[in-house]
Amino acid sequence: MWKIEEEARKYMKEKLIVTQVITPELYERLAKTTAIYPKEKALEYLALGLTSEAGEVAGKIKKIIRDGKGNKEAIAYEIGDVLWYCAVLASELGVELNDIMKNNLQKLQERKEKGTLQGSGDRR
Repeated sequence: MWKIEEEARKYMKEKLIVTQVITPELYERLAKTTAIYPKEKALEYLALGLTSEAGEVAGKIKKIIRDGKGNKEAIAYEIGDVLWYCAVLASELGVELNDIMKNNLQKLQERKEKGTLQGSGDRR
């Protein structure tokens, strides 16, 4: 792990202890306080980070399949990293994470109602 990541995780653990429910807006705002990357390459950096962290989630689940056991807490930890990248990427795009969440649920509900949750393609 890079030193900057270690420092960010330590800071978040020590300083951002939240004793209430975290809203998407609050999470996005707090996530941005730990965002350190070249701004001229923001989209590329964040997309690569997102896929890298998603790969770590997949790798831990792969080991559960292979070994028949795994650490759910470790998977949840990596999901947190995926969430961070999603939140900061949404911010860079000028789209609120809350809106993305609502739109996604609406899309899925419409597919459920049409009976098209299964299948493939964006416009089902």
